[in-house]
Amino acid sequence: MVSKILISIAMIPVVYLLIACGLILSQWPLKRLPNIESLDFSDVPTGDTPAEPDKLEMRDGYQLPVRRYGAPDNENLIVLVHGSGWHGMQFHQLARSLSEQAFVLVPDLRGHGASPLRRGDIDHIGQFEEDLADLIDQFRQAGQKVTLVGHSSGGGLVVRMAGGAYRDRMDKAVLLSPFLHHRAPTTRSNSGGWAKPLTRRLIGLSMLNNIGITALNHLTAIQFAMPQAILDGPLGHTATTAYSFRLNTSYAPRNNYQKDIEKLPPFMLVVGSKDEAFIAKEFEPLLTQYSDKGVYHLNDDVGHLGIVNAQQTRDLILTYISSD
Repeated sequence: MVSKILISIAMIPVVYLLIACGLILSQWPLKRLPNIESLDFSDVPTGDTPAEPDKLEMRDGYQLPVRRYGAPDNENLIVLVHGSGWHGMQFHQLARSLSEQAFVLVPDLRGHGASPLRRGDIDHIGQFEEDLADLIDQFRQAGQKVTLVGHSSGGGLVVRMAGGAYRDRMDKAVLLSPFLHHRAPTTRSNSGGWAKPLTRRLIGLSMLNNIGITALNHLTAIQFAMPQAILDGPLGHTATTAYSFRLNTSYAPRNNYQKDIEKLPPFMLVVGSKDEAFIAKEFEPLLTQYSDKGVYHLNDDVGHLGIVNAQQTRDLILTYISSD
């Protein structure tokens, strides 16, 4: 009897591994997403790139593409963090407007842009936060106030950074229609059709990570319904249509996203009333449960991507960074 019990106990980790690997393999090979309408890309700059990025060295030697706007000695330093699937050119118009009152840095996050080292992938979970910290450390001058502005998944990354080791790098945050968690009451199913998470694979990879196995974190975990018109356009080659597990994990608050929200510095949240990916009216009731540091604005008749270039958004940010 004792030997049978010991054998059963010894089999538990084997069964655990078999279940995890079975879940991962159950979504192999990947299927191409159908060409469906999801987000309105009409306000996203998709023409020829008007601003070539500089390459700035990160702690591991990687050359991160970064666009710079305005005077480096301005009292305000703003870092704009783009959303999923695209890159820093999403912010070109907004960055020019903000540069009147701030020095603005706009990175193409690793795995994104014209020529990433590995499209849709990074080296390890948490690398985005390291890069943002390195970027700020390279440019921040004494007395400068740092504001991180993130849109969609970029907003989620700002929330994640607030809950991590580099929270001291920002004085304020601006969250534009931020992704908080797939189970948050703010999130529509599959972000309004934009995101297709490989759910069984995500569960299997999470199980492996829970016991310290990270060797498969490079596997694709989520796909995006990028419109064919964008992919066929002049900047189609710069789009990123899928993410690895480690990149996707790094791009959002932790599973206990409420704890990350609690750590936010003073912040402003701006969302459009016609947001296709998130439920606009749910943001303020949710975040006020965990933080009293936020101010909230609803832009009428604006969608998920349109929030970035809306005039009201620019005016709100300029006013907010100038306030005490």
